[in-house]
Parts: sequence; C-alpha cells; structure tokens
Amino acid sequence: MGILPDLKEIMEASLSSSSTTKVERRVIEKNRRNQMKILYAHLNSLLPNQNSKEPQSLPEQIDEAINYIKSLEAKVQKSKQKRDSLNFDRKRSYEYCSSSSSFETARSAPGAKSPQIQIHESGSTLEVVLSTGLHNQFIFYDIIRILDQEQADVVHASFSASGDTMLHLVRAETWKF
Repeated sequence: MGILPDLKEIMEASLSSSSTTKVERRVIEKNRRNQMKILYAHLNSLLPNQNSKEPQSLPEQIDEAINYIKSLEAKVQKSKQKRDSLNFDRKRSYEYCSSSSSFETARSAPGAKSPQIQIHESGSTLEVVLSTGLHNQFIFYDIIRILDQEQADVVHASFSASGDTMLHLVRAETWKF
C-alpha cells in the first residue's frame, strides 16, 4: 500500500502542473489576441476614407489595406517612371545664339553685342545663363516670362555687369516630387 500514496501524489502534481500550464496558455493566447486587435485597429486607422458609420469586419479591413498598399505601390512606380523619363530628357545643355527679329533690334544699336543664352538642365533644376549687351534688358524679362508660362518656379536670379556686357543667371525648379 506504500505505492498507492506515491502514485496519488504524482497524479495530483501532474494535474496541478497541467492546469497551471493551461491557464498560462490561455493568458498568453488572450494577450496575443489583444495585441492583434490593437495592431488591426492601428492598420485600419492608417487607411483613408474611414468615415463610414458601420464598422468593417476584420477581413474587409485587411482587404482594404491590401488594395490601398497596392495602389500606393502603383503610384510610386508611376512616379519613378515619370522622374526617370524627365531626368533622361533634362540631362542636357543648350547654347543658343540667335539673330531673330527680337534680337535684331538690340543688335542694330551701335556697339551692341549679340545675346548668348546657355540653358543647363539637371533633374528638376533649370539654369539659364544670359550674356547680353548693356541695352538688351528686355531679353532677361522675356526669359522670366517664358519660365513663368512653363510654370517653372524661379528660385534665384542675379546679374553682373562687366564693361559693355551684362551677365544674367536664373535658376528655376521645373517640377517637384
């Protein structure tokens, strides 16, 4: 009969540890569910158009999040393609020397200097360097007007005079992301 009490103690200890383990598992699972509920609520709060009065089911919230993320990825891809095409198109420089009718008036004055325009584009930055005679200020104003028409934001404009030459520098942002 000495074996029976030992077996009884072992069984009680086993049941006690088993019920403790079950309680621990329940607590852990409850904490996990609460944490997931908090994370789903946070995810849902990040989605646009959350003004509907009736709450969405969890699968609907996840589907909406997936669709929103996919739409953002598509927008990012489209923006990258646009940026790359604009960068490819804009990485070049121009030098312009003209004898068009608007420049003829300036050249007809005695000692007038033929205007020279250099345009440097890099990404969204456009730099215009204009070299003219002292009496050709209207060309500078035409450049500013053209940049405005093309919806470029002039961020810097300066000039300097040396002898009978005026040097103008204009920097503009042509597009922004």
